[in-house]
This record gives sequence, structure tokens and C-alpha cells, in this order.
Amino acid sequence: MALKLYAHPFSSYCQKALTALYENGTPFEMRVLAHDDPKVMAEFAALWPIRRFPVLVDGERTVPEASIIIEYLGLHYPGPVALLPTDPRAALDVRMMDRFFDNYISTPQQKIVFDSLRPEAERDTRGVADARAMLDTSYAWLERRMAEREWAAGDSFSLADCGAAPFLFYADWTHPIAPAFAQVRAYRQRLLARPSFARAVDEARPYRPLFPLGAPDRD
Repeated sequence: MALKLYAHPFSSYCQKALTALYENGTPFEMRVLAHDDPKVMAEFAALWPIRRFPVLVDGERTVPEASIIIEYLGLHYPGPVALLPTDPRAALDVRMMDRFFDNYISTPQQKIVFDSLRPEAERDTRGVADARAMLDTSYAWLERRMAEREWAAGDSFSLADCGAAPFLFYADWTHPIAPAFAQVRAYRQRLLARPSFARAVDEARPYRPLFPLGAPDRD
């Protein structure tokens, strides 16, 4: 039975899972979540009432959360690219970087975007300022981290890079990475050049008008 991924191409967390699938050429069926397709939306809600995507379905098994999906694929559908090292110490470093990108790049970036969707009277000015400050702090930390490495956890593309790719992609749209962070900007360009992520970016291009802050005319 074919794997099914319930996802939307423009979602950063969905792109994280898609990058892993494309990296290893793993066959799957894409179930695009769209409000004009109530059948797929009902399937998704029945599978995962939390209604956060992506969700992977493998027969009777439902696997939510992008990081867990990637680890699941590595266990049950391994490909030529091992996205999590077998050495537990190296794997710990990958997982730490994965959490860094989730918590300190994606979370503040999404705070800014979601706040822009609120009515003006309900906006959280202090929260947005804190989110921007967190992004600047995170860019500065990552600048030092990337000074002597090609990928997030060393020389090999990993689970951490699958998350870094879409999160830095949208973060730079939302709160631009300053020229002073040359290592971070170069790393973002390497991620954009990676064929697996480049495919995810290309598939999402038709949805760019949906970006609440206005998608820049680049990337």
C-alpha cells in the first residue's frame, strides 16, 4: 500500500517532510489539503483531530509531526541518504539542530505571520517585537555555528537541514537575514540549491500570493 502524505505545498512543515521524501526518492501519494476539497479535509480530520499538518499514513499507521515522519521513513523506508546518523552521539546533534530550527526560527517566524492575519485591534505588538528579537539572536548564533560546516550538523545533509530549508526560506521573507550574517545567508542558498528542497519550492510557487506579508520577488 502506497504511503499517503496529507499536506499543503506552501506549508513550511510540509516542505520539511517533502524534502526528506524527495531526498530519497520515496514513492508516496500527495493528498493536498484544500478547503475546496471537503473529502480530503474530512479524511485528514478523522486521521488527526489536532489538524496540524503534515500527516503520513502507512497502511493502518498514522504518523503526525514532520520530524517524526522523517525518522519513521528512515526506519521503515530507508533510502540512499541517511537523514539521521546511526551513531547516537551524532544523531543527538542532528536532533538538537532540528529543535533549534523548529523552536527558534520557525516559531518566531510564524508568530509574526499569524499576528499579521489578526484584526489590528487584536495584534500583539510586544509579542511580534520579541519574535523579531529572537530571530536576530538565532541568526547570530547560527552564524557562528555555520562558520566551519556545510550542513547544520556537519558534512552530511540531515533531518536538521530538512527543517532548516523551509524555515530559513520563510524567515528571510518575514524578518530578513542581515548581510552581517554571511554564513547564514550562504547556508540558505545551499539549501535552496539542494534538488530535494528546490523541488518543494518550485511546487509551492503558485501559492506565493497567499503569503500574508507579501512574497518578495526572489528565491
